[in-house]
Parts: sequence; structure tokens; C-alpha cells
Amino acid sequence: MALALELAAKGMYTTTPNPRVGCVIVRDGEVIGSGYTQPAGQAHAEIMAMRDAQERGHDVRGATAFVTLEPCNHHGRTPPCSDALVRAGLGRVVAAITDPNPLVAGEGMAKLAAAGIAVSSGVLAEQAYEMNIGFFSRMQRKRPWVRMKAAASLDGMTALHSGESQWITGPAARDDGHAWRARACAILTGIGTVKADDPQLNVRSVDTPRQPRRIVIDSKLEISLDARVLAGGGTWIVAAVSNPGKEAALAAAGHEVILLPNAAGKVDLPALMLELGRREINELHVEAGSKLNGSLVREGCVDELLLYLAPCLIGDAQGMFALAPIDRLDAKIALKFHEVRQVGEDLRILARFTPQQE
Repeated sequence: MALALELAAKGMYTTTPNPRVGCVIVRDGEVIGSGYTQPAGQAHAEIMAMRDAQERGHDVRGATAFVTLEPCNHHGRTPPCSDALVRAGLGRVVAAITDPNPLVAGEGMAKLAAAGIAVSSGVLAEQAYEMNIGFFSRMQRKRPWVRMKAAASLDGMTALHSGESQWITGPAARDDGHAWRARACAILTGIGTVKADDPQLNVRSVDTPRQPRRIVIDSKLEISLDARVLAGGGTWIVAAVSNPGKEAALAAAGHEVILLPNAAGKVDLPALMLELGRREINELHVEAGSKLNGSLVREGCVDELLLYLAPCLIGDAQGMFALAPIDRLDAKIALKFHEVRQVGEDLRILARFTPQQE
């Protein structure tokens, strides 16, 4: 199963909106076939592993398949993998974790068992869940897993009051941040960041076969048509007010305006998360300024913080989150450290909001 997870990771940047899945077929302790899920509409991991076994001259009848996610049993872009496993005559299927898709949800394993194939699950389940945390979020909560990234000094400052922020953290942390961008389905920022920094908001420091979707929250549709985040087309601009002329110009350049106003005339952030889930966004990577960061946290739209802390002090400057002061410590927003490690000269912290804050 550990090998199957390594294979699944090879689809980190390519399988979306499908989950990243790996499969290893074993007979008498020998790996006779292996594979991982291809881009959407192409073969899943189980099919790739059986093809690999066949090309290597092995018969998979009676063999054991280790797969990182329960085989699907429904017709989507491809036929059910469970049917293919039954036809191939596998003797045993071990799944790391049950598929959260309501169209599967245990039915794939049930179909295999009904055909006389021995089934079991729960091997390295936590690792398999982490591999597809966004897919699980979308299937179970109808919204993406939202990861908010920030780079700051040890005293929590992300930029000087002048706006200067390049570079607080070192090159290793910046490259690592691009790897996290690459695994996301979409990258989100706000109009304030677009105006101040004119970011490209794409992946440049790591090799990737596809660029994540770019999303800009721009309540009043103030974005310049020359903004670098619009280069190449395909950007989603989320607004709260309609501007037919601006919308037409953006559409002509290949972009889409999504209108989602709330009662206060701002973008309805929780509604946006559900809309992104409907659009099959599994993981959303946020790189924004303190105002939008604070709004997303305050409205319960963030699942995880990805923080890079540099070994320096800046003093009075711009912070990570614009949040209102609290009167009591028991009103603090609680998180739990998920992972802490050094990246280059900097510290990388993954911290997750506790369920009470979701």
C-alpha cells in the first residue's frame, strides 16, 4: 500500500477533479503490475495496473490488488473499475480507504465481495485521506479544502507599511510554496493584492503539466484588463455588483465573472465555497492580503493555514489577518498544529482549524 501511495502521488498535479489513486497488483509477494490514475477521462489506477501486468506477461487472476481508494462502481467519464476487477478475476482487493463519493461509498467493495473477491480496507487510511483531502472535502461537504498560505517574519508581519514584501522568506520556502500552488485546483486572491503586487498567480518554480485556475475576489469589478493575473485567459472574477461593460470585456478576453453578492454588498464567501465545490474544485489555495484573509477566516471558509516564518523581526508592519480584537482569551480562534518542519532557513507550519471553527 505504501508503494501504491507513492504511485498516487505521481498524479498530484494531473488527476483533478478525480482523486489521486495508485494501485499495485501482487502475486506471491512479487509486484506484477502497477499504475496510477491518469487525467480525467482516461484510465484509473486499477486499469493502468492491470494493463501493466498484461504488458509484463502476467495473469492477474487470483492476484491481490492494493489500491489507495475504493474502486469506483459507477459510470462517470470512464466505466466502473469494480466491474473490470471482477472480469479480470482478481482474488483479493485491499483498499486504503472507502470512497466518499455518494455514488460509491462502499458499493464498489460490496460489488467485489458479491463476485467472490476477498476485500478489506483501512490500510494506511490516514495517508490515503491526506492524499485526497480536497476530494473528500468536496464529496462530504460540497466545498473545497481551503488552504491559506502566508509568509511572515517571526513577529507575524507579511510586508512593510509601504507594501514591500520581497523577500521575507528564502528561495527554498518560495519554491515549496509553488509546489503547494501546483497541487491545488485553483489559486485565489483579492483585488487589493492584484492592485498592490500585480501577481501572475501561477506556478513557476516547479514543473507542472497544468496551471491551477486563477480566481480574484473583486466586489466592484475594479480589475484592470492589463492585470497579469488575466494573462492567458481563464480567470474567474468573483464580484458583488454587475457591470455589463466590464463583464463583456472580460468575457471577450476569455474570463468569467461570477456574481455572488451578500446582504452587505460584498462577495458572499461561504456561497463562493459551495459554488467552487459545484465547479469541481477540490483544493483551493489562498494567497491574499490581511483583509481578505481575515474575512475568509472570520466566515469559516478556511480549513488550514500554510505559514512560512522567517528567522527575522520586522516590527510594526502589515500582519497576516485583519481580525477584530477579542475581549476574552476563550474567544480566540483555535487551531491545531498538523505539521512543523524547516524548509531552507525558514519554518513551515501547517495548522488546521478545529471543528468548532468550521
